Amino acid sequence: MTDPAQTLPVPGAVGKLYDRLTLNAMNDGTFNTNVHIGYWDTPDSEASIEAAMDRLTDVFIERLKVDGSSHVLDLGCGVGGPGLRVVAHTGARVTGISISEEQIKAANRLAAEAGAADQAVFRHADAMKLDFPDGTFDAVMALESLCHMPDRQQVLTEVCRVLRPGGRLVLTDVFERFPRKEVRHPGIDKFCSGLMSTTADIDDYVALLHRSGLRLREILDVTEQTTLRLAEEIAKLSAVEDRPAALDESNFFTDDAFRPSDLAGVDDFGCLLATAERP
Repeated sequence: MTDPAQTLPVPGAVGKLYDRLTLNAMNDGTFNTNVHIGYWDTPDSEASIEAAMDRLTDVFIERLKVDGSSHVLDLGCGVGGPGLRVVAHTGARVTGISISEEQIKAANRLAAEAGAADQAVFRHADAMKLDFPDGTFDAVMALESLCHMPDRQQVLTEVCRVLRPGGRLVLTDVFERFPRKEVRHPGIDKFCSGLMSTTADIDDYVALLHRSGLRLREILDVTEQTTLRLAEEIAKLSAVEDRPAALDESNFFTDDAFRPSDLAGVDDFGCLLATAERP
């Protein structure tokens, strides 16, 4: 569930936003095959942002438990980086979907360039109404994509339907950590409005999964390893004049309405990692 006061994302508008961000990144040299946060295993980890992004995908792979016989759905696949990493590391077949047509074009191009077009296929689709038969997939992954969808319950119910019995879902989502501030930090408002997102209710997340027909296996607060650390790293990079173009925060996931450094030090903007399965 989400706070009813939040403005719900409109799928078509989210698609247009990411169309624009993708084209901007390709035109100005900031294109990155990962369109998600990073994961730093320890507070003293010196991993780069790019390495931490790959590490988050690896954290998903560890929990998906798939192999060369598996078919994985990447729900909100971005430009295909994580899905292609799943293919490379597990041999699984991946179908990715995104509401952004430009992301799908980029993802299929990357799959072809990697020689993986027969194992990784990306489609323009709306996660609110999945066009797949029941029990199609052995696993589903969703890296920060549910926050862009107007009804988490509907999406998760669809995920349960397209999973085979015993199939796994691994996801990350954003939420406001307890205790909630009397006045919400403006960085959270900028994140929600600039990226057409909502924050989840972590107190209801277990019930949310159960109402969808899924059985919870694990739910973790990974804020320190992910969103909080990323905002800090981006804030540091902002002060470096010769920072890599691909990490220029003016195009790092976002448009001019929001920059990741807006959330530097905002420890009540949380990220959860959940694993569930279809019984």
